[in-house]
Amino acid sequence: MSTLAAPDPSQLPLTQREHVVPAVRRLPVAFHIATGLLAVHVLVALTGPLWAPYPANAVLVGKQFDGPSLHHLFGTDNFGRDIFSRVVDGERVVLALAFASAGAAVLAGGTLGLLMAYVRGWVDEVVMRFVDVVMTVPPLILSLLILGAVGASHVVLVATVAFFFSARVAVVVRAAALDIVSEDFVTAAQLRGESSFSIAFRELLPNVVSTVLVEFSLRTGYAVLTIASLSFLGFGSTPPTPDWGLMISEGRSYIASAPGLVLAPSLVLASLVIALSLFTEGIDDLLSARETDA
Repeated sequence: MSTLAAPDPSQLPLTQREHVVPAVRRLPVAFHIATGLLAVHVLVALTGPLWAPYPANAVLVGKQFDGPSLHHLFGTDNFGRDIFSRVVDGERVVLALAFASAGAAVLAGGTLGLLMAYVRGWVDEVVMRFVDVVMTVPPLILSLLILGAVGASHVVLVATVAFFFSARVAVVVRAAALDIVSEDFVTAAQLRGESSFSIAFRELLPNVVSTVLVEFSLRTGYAVLTIASLSFLGFGSTPPTPDWGLMISEGRSYIASAPGLVLAPSLVLASLVIALSLFTEGIDDLLSARETDA
């Protein structure tokens, strides 16, 4: 009586977890540090107002231009407000605006890119030429014009930043989808009579989701810098909102006597942007390795 031989473990297909875990371990230490730093930023944004020592906009909680101390870790500003509490509360403002801008850009640009990759023809040519025109315009300058004409508000700020970012997202997603659109499963969906939207989201999107994720992470980092720049120039958040770009702008007049007014939000802003950049690079490497193994 014959018995079935046990399968050789080396010949068994690797599970998704067995593919991903070694790939994550091979990523540079900088990626793991960036991931931890991002987790801290998100945690502060979610819980900061609960444990910040003072309300962000409370005045005269200390003497004006007090230096760093146990009661005021980053000192106080010209209104006697605690800088540390304002930086902590500003985390929520910065991340909310950045995530909203990047999310709207990826949603709009990704949808446009998928549809144009599927439709092609003269419609694709016309739309993508318009996208090329949008990409040639300096986004910061035109954003200033739009915000100056319409008025600075968080809704207008997010919509303006998302508009310029969506053009670049559309180009990247379209390029990735063009490699998929000629596959047999897309042809089968066409023969079944599915709509363009259905094919774009049910057939193309699952195959370019890694590109979409990388674009979201990348655009989030750019959004942080862009929104901070607009706030610094006076076209973002309005006082007394504890927006980091606005705090840097307000504190530059006192940088000689109270450098903490500028250094604290600047260093926190830089740490967030660097962490997002390193995290995006690591995610891109991880997804690329996963696709190669597949």
